[in-house]
Amino acid sequence: MTVATNASNSITRARTVSNAHHDGSVGSLIREWRTLRKLSQMDLALDINISPRHLSFVETGRSTPSADLLMQIAAQLDVPLRTRNTWLLAAGYAPRYSEQGLDSARMAQARAAVQRLLDTHDPYPGVALDRHWNVVLHNQAAAALMGLLPASLSAQPMNMFRASLHPQGFAAYTKNFDEWGSYLLQVLQRLMLNARDESIVALLEEINTYPNVQALKQSTPGNAMATATEPALLVPCVLDLHGQQLSLFTTLTTFGSPRDITLHELCVELFYPSDPQTEGFLKGRV
Repeated sequence: MTVATNASNSITRARTVSNAHHDGSVGSLIREWRTLRKLSQMDLALDINISPRHLSFVETGRSTPSADLLMQIAAQLDVPLRTRNTWLLAAGYAPRYSEQGLDSARMAQARAAVQRLLDTHDPYPGVALDRHWNVVLHNQAAAALMGLLPASLSAQPMNMFRASLHPQGFAAYTKNFDEWGSYLLQVLQRLMLNARDESIVALLEEINTYPNVQALKQSTPGNAMATATEPALLVPCVLDLHGQQLSLFTTLTTFGSPRDITLHELCVELFYPSDPQTEGFLKGRV
């Protein structure tokens, strides 16, 4: 199955599940996420140590769950903090999780810590991303790469998926676009299914119209890797910058045990050189 077909199926699945199970009540919200996680009422009830009958009554609205039970169910289903607040409001309870702006005074320490991490990572690129993968913080190495983009893609907020997959963006410099583009599409599909956010669905629909992404329909992810004599440990992003080849792999880091929605949704993406030539080039630019 191709990446493009997977993307289309993911969009259809996300909207079908939502339309079929979501009427705004807390019970329907729970049922929507249980269906998304492919759990039966019996399985979920046993996992959280309540009777299937009780869970059935909660989902059908015959029983009003306590706030603690809601949070227990949400934790078992790995529901994002933003959605947990929605559940609490739907059941008549006050939200438990704050949402501070990254520029707010209360976030100063966390913001400074993330920026320090990014600056320490220089001369390798690093960015901090919000829930839509818009760049909210970056280091100098990342800024140098962002300078390659046309204004239409680098304008704030710069979205990493759009900038990386658009044919006039980083995709124009990506030598292994079949591999790297396939990886990014898979990440975006997972994000869409987990976040249940229409703006992410719209972003995936937009990206699926790009001609280079549509061309992935003709290839299977990993074909280039299959022909290698020695399988790679990671799928790198290989860029050709006017004759200078850079090969980078990436890591994603999140905050541990966040109680704020902004921090829960924030992730830091750090790029590392995957060969000595890239490392030497990046260190030489300092």
